[in-house]
Amino acid sequence: MENTQKTIPVNKVNKNSRLTKGDVIFEIVNCIFLGIISAIILYPLIYVISASISDPMSVTSGKMILWPVDLTLDNYLEVFKNDNIMRGYRNSLIIMFGGTSLNIVMTVLAAFPMTRKDLWGRNVIMKLMTFCMFFGGGLIPTYLMVGKTLGLMNNWLALILPGAISVYNMIIMRTFFMTSIPYELHEAADIDGCSPFMTLIKIILPLSGPILAVMALYYGVGHWNSYFSALLYINKEPLQPLQLYLRKVLTANNTQSLMEMGADEVARAAMRAETIKYSVIVVSSIPMLIIYPFVQKFFVKGVMIGAVKG
Repeated sequence: MENTQKTIPVNKVNKNSRLTKGDVIFEIVNCIFLGIISAIILYPLIYVISASISDPMSVTSGKMILWPVDLTLDNYLEVFKNDNIMRGYRNSLIIMFGGTSLNIVMTVLAAFPMTRKDLWGRNVIMKLMTFCMFFGGGLIPTYLMVGKTLGLMNNWLALILPGAISVYNMIIMRTFFMTSIPYELHEAADIDGCSPFMTLIKIILPLSGPILAVMALYYGVGHWNSYFSALLYINKEPLQPLQLYLRKVLTANNTQSLMEMGADEVARAAMRAETIKYSVIVVSSIPMLIIYPFVQKFFVKGVMIGAVKG
């Protein structure tokens, strides 16, 4: 008997299906809601960029609402001529790359052993790490230990070593190793005579690109945005990161210099200072804007795989 059953093309299965009235209403409401949220998020970003390249008079007078008015790059020239800001930029880059590299190494070395079934007491170790994630020693004991006991005042290591590993990120990486990489690979490597360390280097890490990219982004953004630790431990101006200079620009009020100026000069200086603040904000955001597109494709995959199961 011949099989007379016909195969229905995939592209014709839903040919006659239609959205219900409820589906249409949901799509409309969802688009409106997301549009409002996007506008709320984008407006301050666009405003800061526009203000940084607009004439100071137009910004302070309220003439500039969203788009640039009377384009000028004088604000950026002032920023790049400031030796303190450029030195702070260099210091922040060194701290970010050095700290992120140490963070990745420590996180991998902590997460990988937690995936080994032959590690004695790994559940106890995991519970102790989790306890430390929620309970810390406090600000004053940490300051005394880092600044006095370890003697790391005015040393970039004071900004890197206390946060060398994040337990939260370690748990995400451990979960990625356990759920995305079959344990049979560990066993096969053991049978072939491969040591655990070589298993990590030769097998695990080459398969862990997404989670490594996500961890690098997490740690890098944390180092770049951090200023409180530098405020505590870095007193020498040549060693201060960009974030401290940005804080000074945003909060400083040089009364003495303003008193020495005339009324017109004071007004112009105040307007110029206001737009320079926006320029410094844009300049300080450039590294993150450059890095993010390269790791964005790994971001969702790495977070979802590493966070679904525990």
